[in-house]
Amino acid sequence: MKRTTFTLTPSRQRERRGLLRSAVAAVGAAALTGCDRLSNNESFVDVLKSAEHLSRAAQKLVAPRSAMAQEFDARHIAENFRSNGTRDPVDADYRMLRRGGFADFKLAVGGLVEQPAEYTLAQLRAMPSRTQITRHDCVEGWSCIGKWKGVPLGFVLDRAKPLPQARFVVFRCFDSMDEPTQGASESRYY
Repeated sequence: MKRTTFTLTPSRQRERRGLLRSAVAAVGAAALTGCDRLSNNESFVDVLKSAEHLSRAAQKLVAPRSAMAQEFDARHIAENFRSNGTRDPVDADYRMLRRGGFADFKLAVGGLVEQPAEYTLAQLRAMPSRTQITRHDCVEGWSCIGKWKGVPLGFVLDRAKPLPQARFVVFRCFDSMDEPTQGASESRYY
């Protein structure tokens, strides 16, 4: 029996790879068109929710609570730490707090918690603090390593006693996403 071999030229190889990429992209696009329909399907959403506990269990197995963020040596700290948003918000409530040395600042803790609370800067400074060197990953696509010091979130949450259905924490800062506002937290970066 005679054996025939084929050798693809470089241009034919590129053409073939392009065809394969296009086929994969087409299959992906076809699958994504059904995502919207699936996200509105109650049974499918229930299946995804039931798998959530598996994801959390795997996370706890791989990264115990004490290792939520990778820590670095002081030599990794960025010389110029990029500002996320602005270092000088123009919002009136921020300007007022700054003029008063932040003496009237209060951190409000609310939502799905048993014990909502407000803490002044003096109260926060009196709580146990922790220093760590970690990387800030911005949603805008940049990252930078810095040194952080403050009250561990866990300490504040332990006092607030989150309800069982609480799943996320949202932080809002003082600079507005669009036009400066007076206390309208929904327009603030979060």
